[in-house]
Amino acid sequence: MSIKILAIGDVFGRSGRNIVFHELGALKKELEADFMIVNFENASGGAGVSEPNAKELLNVGSVDVYTSGNHIWDKRDIINIIDKTDRIIRPANYPGDCPGRGYGIFETEKARIGVINLSGTVFMESLDNPFIAFDKIYENIHSSCDIICVDFHAEATSEKIAFGYHADGRANVVYGTHTHVQTADERILEGGCGYITDLGMTGPLDGVIGVDKQIIVKQFLTQRRIKFETACGASQLNGAIFTLDENFRCVNIERIRRIFD
Repeated sequence: MSIKILAIGDVFGRSGRNIVFHELGALKKELEADFMIVNFENASGGAGVSEPNAKELLNVGSVDVYTSGNHIWDKRDIINIIDKTDRIIRPANYPGDCPGRGYGIFETEKARIGVINLSGTVFMESLDNPFIAFDKIYENIHSSCDIICVDFHAEATSEKIAFGYHADGRANVVYGTHTHVQTADERILEGGCGYITDLGMTGPLDGVIGVDKQIIVKQFLTQRRIKFETACGASQLNGAIFTLDENFRCVNIERIRRIFD
């Protein structure tokens, strides 16, 4: 018996939300995925998730859990909902007393699946060490899980790759998010962990990682900050599906990329 876990990269703005609403249920069915994880930290205007948008997205039954990242607090009203559901996870390595959950354990017909969200610290905010945070969480939950998946939300490819090696043999699936550009380095590590450096993004296609391309070009030309606006036009869906065998070792990874007019 195998189990398939579908992971969807950063949902960005209205076009990304529309893909969640209208495309993900059919995609999950098409790929025969047993469990779906979606990173939605850019779902509201490209930075954060508002309470109304979070409530709408939680109504999408095909999504089992939403992970996030460094923009999770950009919309302050997320505080009103993040403690009321176990289907929203924020990076576990925020220091001190922090709202929300950094991981969750989800029962399915085939397995108990632990999902951990961590934020990198290279070129990012100075949070607690994500490698050590993973070690502590793993010790707390591994006896209660058959499978552990990690969304490692980070800027530096080196940090993501190093984390994959660090978690291999303990985590079954490790994937990166945040850079919004899908990488082509999917592979199965020595300890049976399925790994990819970045899933890519789900949202505008004809922009610069989701933002109107003319704004970003102008910013590079002038070296002055300009208010960002979400790109219009075609949209894209990016992610990966991980197939695990009866021993919960990853045996196959398939990158997912779809374009919508």
